[in-house]
Amino acid sequence: MKISKINVFQVDLPMKEGAYSWSNQSFAAFDSTVVQIETDEGVSGVGEVCPLGPSYLPAYAEGARTGIATIGPDLLGEDPTHLARINHKMDRLLKGHPYVKSAIDIACHDILGKVTGQPVCNILGGRLQEKVKLFKVVSRADPDEMVDKITAYQEQGFKQFQMKVGADPDVDITRINKVANALWEGNVLGADANCGWRQHDAVRVVKATADVKYYVEQPCETYEECRVVRDHCHHPMILDECMDSLQAVLRGYQERAMDVINLKINRLGGLTKARLIRDICVSLGIIMTIEDSWGGEIADAAIAHLAHSTPEDFHFQSSAFHEYATHAIATGAPVIEEGYMRAPETPGLGVEPNWDLLGKPVASISA
Repeated sequence: MKISKINVFQVDLPMKEGAYSWSNQSFAAFDSTVVQIETDEGVSGVGEVCPLGPSYLPAYAEGARTGIATIGPDLLGEDPTHLARINHKMDRLLKGHPYVKSAIDIACHDILGKVTGQPVCNILGGRLQEKVKLFKVVSRADPDEMVDKITAYQEQGFKQFQMKVGADPDVDITRINKVANALWEGNVLGADANCGWRQHDAVRVVKATADVKYYVEQPCETYEECRVVRDHCHHPMILDECMDSLQAVLRGYQERAMDVINLKINRLGGLTKARLIRDICVSLGIIMTIEDSWGGEIADAAIAHLAHSTPEDFHFQSSAFHEYATHAIATGAPVIEEGYMRAPETPGLGVEPNWDLLGKPVASISA
């Protein structure tokens, strides 16, 4: 089997609630890239990469498409089911820029699943969880509006929440107190600053909310700043944006910098490398949130399959972004019910893109 063609599509994902806000950023829609890999045997696979705007991580939507167009021609003729070879070649063709490679790697997993007649979770280790625990994002807003949102989300059956903070520290202290007071008994709350606080402000926030039960997530931009905040903090610590490599995870483990890591698929370069780090985390006893930066039904399918194949004891929570968007870019998405999602057990990712919505490819790479 050989890659015969790579099609690249662009699609906007508008937000149902009008905007998605965190730290000092807010977007009404996100720019997503869908990749379709065709083969000479008629089997095709799809992947998706959706950076969370251009200034959240060292990744942006136009860069994903440009990068795919750069490395795509040299992937023609390769066997997409040889995942290690594909990843090795992509790394030789383009230094860094893991997000560029993620959608290609996911599409290759989709093909391998279809060829072998297995859902992707089987390829990633087997279906160890029948359902995947979700968290619901409480987008940054006026504190009272955030209270209304988390109350409504709890009534929908969600039990884990990630409230967005990272703006004015005094307002964030109010946000945390009010939202935590609205949390039902037994439910779990995280306050995610998305790198938004300066170190001294983060220390002030965690000290002012010392008696509140919640997880602190990525309070500052750098690992070093977050490590200082942890020394002043009695809350469990989640590290996200600075956990961008195996080396970073191992450093955090050795220095006891976190209790949970946020494993984002496109930040690491796709399912192949995310699985490697996932398996090492299990060996080391590190708990994980398994998700991605953003995306539609295709990205969510990849998240669900990786989470399904993760031991339940090491899986903290996951995200399902397609429920936030106004339209579906694919059918067969993981089913969301009572705060959990389930990926289909059909071969591959189990999703079929809405080709009418995606329209014509913005780029097609073939011999």
